[in-house]
Amino acid sequence: MRTLVRQLVLLGCLLLVMGTANIASAQADDQLTNEMINGEGAVLIDATTGKVLFEKNPHERLFPASITKIATGIYAIENGNPDDIVTVSKKARYEEGTRVYLAEGEQVPLRKLEYGLLMNSGNDAATAIAEHLAGTTEQFAEQLNAFLQEKVGVQDTHFTNAHGLHDDNHYTTPYDMAKIAQYAMRNPIFREIVATKTLPWDGKEWKTTIVNHNKLLWSYEGTTGIKNGFTDQAQNTLVTSAKRGESEFIAVTMKAPSSNYAYKDVTKMLDYAFAHYETKQIAKAGDTFELASTSPDQPKQEFYTNQDLYVTVPLGSTIVQEVTANGQLVVQAGADGEEFPLQKKAPPRQVKSVQQTASPQVPGQSNAPYYALLIVWLLLNLFLLTVLIARIRNRRRLRRNRYRYERTDYRRTDWS
Repeated sequence: MRTLVRQLVLLGCLLLVMGTANIASAQADDQLTNEMINGEGAVLIDATTGKVLFEKNPHERLFPASITKIATGIYAIENGNPDDIVTVSKKARYEEGTRVYLAEGEQVPLRKLEYGLLMNSGNDAATAIAEHLAGTTEQFAEQLNAFLQEKVGVQDTHFTNAHGLHDDNHYTTPYDMAKIAQYAMRNPIFREIVATKTLPWDGKEWKTTIVNHNKLLWSYEGTTGIKNGFTDQAQNTLVTSAKRGESEFIAVTMKAPSSNYAYKDVTKMLDYAFAHYETKQIAKAGDTFELASTSPDQPKQEFYTNQDLYVTVPLGSTIVQEVTANGQLVVQAGADGEEFPLQKKAPPRQVKSVQQTASPQVPGQSNAPYYALLIVWLLLNLFLLTVLIARIRNRRRLRRNRYRYERTDYRRTDWS
């Protein structure tokens, strides 16, 4: 009997230890740590709000390789005419690395080059685009850097070419690449290109079907883009976006030791995002918000937003909103909180009529009696005027008749 009791106690302890280990393992799997990411630098953001959900050396300057083409692509889309015909130069024809095999002197629509750039990572397409838009690749790099600083707001990025082939002065950071990707994915043309899996390519020297280099378009649910890259110095770089429902996230990994490790990195980050966060719209442009009154005598204050407002919140959390006296919309979801500036709504202008200025109207009283009296007064004056005119005419008629009578009587008088 004692042996059976001992065995049951030992079994209970063993089950307790195993359960504790499983809980600890589940909790560990529920977290995303730097040690779980193979790339030297990585960032995970909400594509809509830009909120950073995970980061590893986010501001370290690293070589981007071909994810440079994300910047080149969005610049070409926003600053070029897609129907322009680009003449391929000798420099573009003999560009190193991955190509779409453009021929020297070949004339290609800019739109087609953008697909070759972003889908097949064509370095020759990148150079052809740069020369067409800026004259030289050096001038294009200057324009591209200015564009990224002014439009996107990057701080630690400097590009010397359009394709990402190695240059010691050609660098960016995981955080900057996430911002560039977020900006680019707001453009519907860019989104369409990076989500295209295959495309027939009928070139002068190359006739084939090009295949998008982003493998996750085939293997990860909801993938919407974007671009991978590799050079010996940069090693493996990858930027990927995925959308499920209303939530879209962007994951960046840089300087991963292999392509497989790069894909594992972004998959872990995206899995973590979808398991823990969601994007919620809290207001549409034009929506109004009323400040809660602290006393009956306090005038009502209203604010409005001139843009759509979104927040990134823990999955399934309750959102609480409050308007502050200085016009801030405070949004709280669990331990996370954000503030959005609102515009103060001007009170409606009260325009007083002449009648209201002369005689303030009693609430609920109609203006009809005033108009009735006015009409009676006008009719009475019209009647009196008519009578006066009639009397004047009658007097004139009597005078004319008397004058005629006197003249007739004078003629009949016998003066002899």
